[in-house]
Amino acid sequence: MKRIYIFPIKITPWLVAMLLLLSSCADQLDKAPLSSYVNENFWTNEGNVMLALTGLYRGNIQMAAAPATRAEGSATDWWSYHGMILLEMATDNAYDRRGDNSGLNQLTNGNLTAANVYLNNYWTASYSRIARSNYFIENIAKATIEPDKIKRMVAEARFLRACQYFYLSQTFGSVPLVTASLSLQEANTVSKAPKAEILAYATAEFAAAAADLPRERDLPPTERGRATRQSALAFLGRAQLADRNFSQAAETYKTIIDFGDNIIDPNYAGLFNGTNEASKELIFSTQYVKDQAPNSMNQHFFPALNGGWHLFNPLGSLVESYEFTDGTPFSYSNPLFDVQEPTKNRDPRLKYTVLFNGDSFQGLPYITHPDSTRSVDQLTTSKQATRTGFGMRKFNVESLSGDLMNSGADLPIIRYAEVLLSYLEARLEAGSAIDQALLDQTINVVRGRASVNMPRVTETDPTKLRVILRRERRNELALEGIRLWDLMRWNVAAQVLKGDFYGASFPAARNLRKKNASTTDPNNRWFVTSKAFRPGIDETWPIPLSEVNINPNLK
Repeated sequence: MKRIYIFPIKITPWLVAMLLLLSSCADQLDKAPLSSYVNENFWTNEGNVMLALTGLYRGNIQMAAAPATRAEGSATDWWSYHGMILLEMATDNAYDRRGDNSGLNQLTNGNLTAANVYLNNYWTASYSRIARSNYFIENIAKATIEPDKIKRMVAEARFLRACQYFYLSQTFGSVPLVTASLSLQEANTVSKAPKAEILAYATAEFAAAAADLPRERDLPPTERGRATRQSALAFLGRAQLADRNFSQAAETYKTIIDFGDNIIDPNYAGLFNGTNEASKELIFSTQYVKDQAPNSMNQHFFPALNGGWHLFNPLGSLVESYEFTDGTPFSYSNPLFDVQEPTKNRDPRLKYTVLFNGDSFQGLPYITHPDSTRSVDQLTTSKQATRTGFGMRKFNVESLSGDLMNSGADLPIIRYAEVLLSYLEARLEAGSAIDQALLDQTINVVRGRASVNMPRVTETDPTKLRVILRRERRNELALEGIRLWDLMRWNVAAQVLKGDFYGASFPAARNLRKKNASTTDPNNRWFVTSKAFRPGIDETWPIPLSEVNINPNLK
């Protein structure tokens, strides 16, 4: 069964025809490198070049349109829902229903080995797109296209390639730096470049691509999803933060802010459920199209009563991160806390993100109490239901009925909220003076969106502000696939991802799971798991064993 590529722009009648054509040549476009597709006629017109460019955007992202492979069972790309959102289950934000031995849980619980299947997923996704990008850049000059269009398409390919090297540098560290098509012999003997060189290359490519990409304000609606200058600059800022070039990162983020093309959207929930995909807050997103190029994430995320598999389970650690509406940190002893209604008096983003016992979803009761034996969503260690007492609300399209593998909701990769919070972080870590004006320009804009409306931050002491900012970043960007990267670059993963993790609180529950017979949680929380992140080891992923077996230079 040939696969259908996702389009970087929304479907039009012309694009439907392109989609059909693309499916007929998917086998050729799927090769890495594309050395077997040498038909010079392919590069003779703009339509064919757009097909190839579309293939770069799509990468290996699996669409749910192919009946033989409906659900995305593995991380097919950094930007697929399985590769991005489910990576949160390797953090203190969420837990994989499949248990401690799942590949995602093992990334950070002390059991990571080079045989972990997710390592190969991410590695293959990156180098496949890198190979296609190299081939595209090497051949596009053959096409009879206006020079300005070629310039832009090359910039898009460079941006997409740089993104792969950014992700590789942040996870695997030292990896091969391949900037041209390789023969099979070359590919099987290539050596690694140092992490610093990989990150420096990605940084330079982001800057170069940004110069040749259009600003967001100049992007027509029919091209939504294609990379803009803001897309490249936002990733450049990420790379500079990772490299601890805080002053440069601040300048990069300030450039995006000064453009004035983006906003903090008043509707937080709509950014994730498919109802507000044209928002100016969304800088770069994976594009999906219902019935033609959909995703199956709601099949994985929906509660059991609603026909879902409930693979994704938010942890109590995340729930406890959200402040009370007066701006004070969460505490079980605070009189504002209501165990029967945990979102009461809390940051509104909590109810937009997490499903709680007793909530209504699609008009049906979500019942997770461990004593509710008749509920299919009962909290147990055996049902195909929650493992924490919590469920996913963010990204779930509540209006979706029938086929849960046919969602057209896009997947945000970078939002303007991240830009503002990253700008403040860069200024803070660079040692710049922090005043109320800066706070009001950044973190308070994010907290002040109409659907959130949390109290303004007034703390200017760097040490205290760092705690507040990191909590704000966690809550605002919760479950969007960025938490693990944050923990790693802050050098706190070894502290955060070690110890016991709990779920929801169920006072007086008869079936409350405990760590052991002698351990009683003072807050009556369900025991979920323990993590034993290994400092000095688990910060860097081992190169997949299957790759090392082929090429010993990668050992």
